[in-house]
Amino acid sequence: MGQHLQLNTSGMQCIGAYRADPVGTAKGGIVVIQELFGVNAHIRSVVDRFAAHGYVAIAPALFDRIETGVELGYDEAGMQKGKTLATELGMDRPLEDIAAAAEAIESAGHIGVVGYCWGGSVAYLAAARIGLPAVSYYGSRTTAFLDEKPTAPLMFHFGERDHSISAEAIAKHRAALPNAAIYVYPADHGFNCDARSAYDAPSAALALQRTLAFFDEQLAD
Repeated sequence: MGQHLQLNTSGMQCIGAYRADPVGTAKGGIVVIQELFGVNAHIRSVVDRFAAHGYVAIAPALFDRIETGVELGYDEAGMQKGKTLATELGMDRPLEDIAAAAEAIESAGHIGVVGYCWGGSVAYLAAARIGLPAVSYYGSRTTAFLDEKPTAPLMFHFGERDHSISAEAIAKHRAALPNAAIYVYPADHGFNCDARSAYDAPSAALALQRTLAFFDEQLAD
């Protein structure tokens, strides 16, 4: 359904991206922010799914700033390399590239972002620093940025068995962001990804339902 393309970012550096368009008139645009594992088959399927629900969706290959074509496996080696790349990349450059991706699909209408894992924390910062409505799936690094107040609506999905995000951390989110929609599921980290052992179909389906309702409301004309 989707297509690979090149995206011009700040400083005219090109990075890759995966884009999918809906059949008929778009309801808006969604920038999909990758996990630590790159724009792999799972993230491409997420882009395709949002397109099937009526949105122009695009996933910028954020690691292309360091290494092109990163698609890591869901094993310890993939996790460690992803963490290394994310640390080297930092948070500022991904936000520049997300802004460029949003601009690339602005003809679709209002734009939102959704991020998973590491991308969940980046999605929060997109709401805080760029002003894009954002949905964050189990972003374990968000707690460190809760003093940055978002300028756009937010939704969070957490797993109650996620050891990287404690109940105390979730409580801090609720206290710092009283207007955000925060949901906790009987699941582990990565519960939305059907390529991971932590995949939980009922939780993933309910989270998607809530996410689509969020975007239907926030990106409506």
